[in-house]
Amino acid sequence: MLRLIPLLLLIVSASIGASGEHFAQAEIRSQKLAEGIFMLTGQGGNIGVSAGKDGLLIIDDQFAPLADKIQAELNTLHPASAGRPDYVINTHHHSDHTGGNRHFAQQGVLMAHRNVRRHLQSEGETDVTALPVLTFEQGLELHYNGDTVRIMHLGPGHTDGDAVILFEQANVLHMGDLMFKDRFPYIDHQHGGSVRAYLQRIEQVLPWCDDDTKIIPGHGDLADRQDLARFMLMLQESLDWAQQMSGQPEAQWHQQGLPSALENWSWSFISQERWIDTLWRELQEY
Repeated sequence: MLRLIPLLLLIVSASIGASGEHFAQAEIRSQKLAEGIFMLTGQGGNIGVSAGKDGLLIIDDQFAPLADKIQAELNTLHPASAGRPDYVINTHHHSDHTGGNRHFAQQGVLMAHRNVRRHLQSEGETDVTALPVLTFEQGLELHYNGDTVRIMHLGPGHTDGDAVILFEQANVLHMGDLMFKDRFPYIDHQHGGSVRAYLQRIEQVLPWCDDDTKIIPGHGDLADRQDLARFMLMLQESLDWAQQMSGQPEAQWHQQGLPSALENWSWSFISQERWIDTLWRELQEY
């Protein structure tokens, strides 16, 4: 069964190992997706950016030690703001997506689903200045830089506080950790996540996308509709296999192993073994 490893250790093993040396060596890179819309990659969750006449907006802000580097890259994209966003949207509460909150909240408004604020508060060590001040239950719309930015909570999936963000005119969709490109996802059962609910969220989102939609995953390279469809199929095949194994002891699940079609989705954080643990827990408790 998937062990309830402390969240910090989960996130660290997911990406880099959180030593100061790794953060010192980290590079923040930007990729232009549409006019005024960018994706920033570094160490942690991918960052979405809207930069334009109204100012600067970011989606997620990676780990706290990277805040200055992120700001420096944002400054190159929008010098008028000095890299300080007006708005920061958190897609969920994990520290590789919210670590920079305290830094960027000095001038920007933090917003997220209400459960994000609740989880950050419950961690105890989160400074009050790093908490979202604008929360929502189902979502909201922000009219900014000539685009309609739709911020939506569709239900539980990765956690119980996930948001997806659609730039309607730019046709860019930020999935947060409701998508790990070409990788098994991390399902945070402890904070309301569920494999079956995760699949439902993908099924809801996929019809919004066309062949020109650019999709920012929580982790991994820029994606498109075809990538999202393959990801959805992987989730469905995983659950189908789990249903076939239902009733057998967990050791038998590991002995049997996943179908060969799923083996290439394994990676350093969510190996085949851990994904089987996740599916086992899903059928036992959810």
